[in-house]
Amino acid sequence: MAEKSESIDDLKAEIADSREGVARELRGLRYELDFPAKFHRSFRKQTGSWISAAAAVGALIALAPMRKKKVYVDARTRRKANKKLFETGFALAALKMVASMARPVVVGFVKNRLFASDTRSRGNREG
Repeated sequence: MAEKSESIDDLKAEIADSREGVARELRGLRYELDFPAKFHRSFRKQTGSWISAAAAVGALIALAPMRKKKVYVDARTRRKANKKLFETGFALAALKMVASMARPVVVGFVKNRLFASDTRSRGNREG
């Protein structure tokens, strides 16, 4: 019987040691996986490095789009584009001339319609 109690006490002690070991490993794992705290500690210890790295990344992002892109244009496509541009310009010039000639007619028509309806309604009220 003494052997059984001794072995039971040994097993209990071994289980307690095992629990303490697992708890210690779990605390270590939590410490290693706490990334916000790690970044905070790292920033406190190496503030200059973090700021210079952030400035370098910001400069890289700001200056990256400034690269010039090469655009190859076919001569035939260029002539077609110039022709389209000429046609569009001609059409707009013609439209402007027509609009400037038609403007007095449109203004006169609108004026007659507004004042004619105004005089009719006044005549009806007075009569």
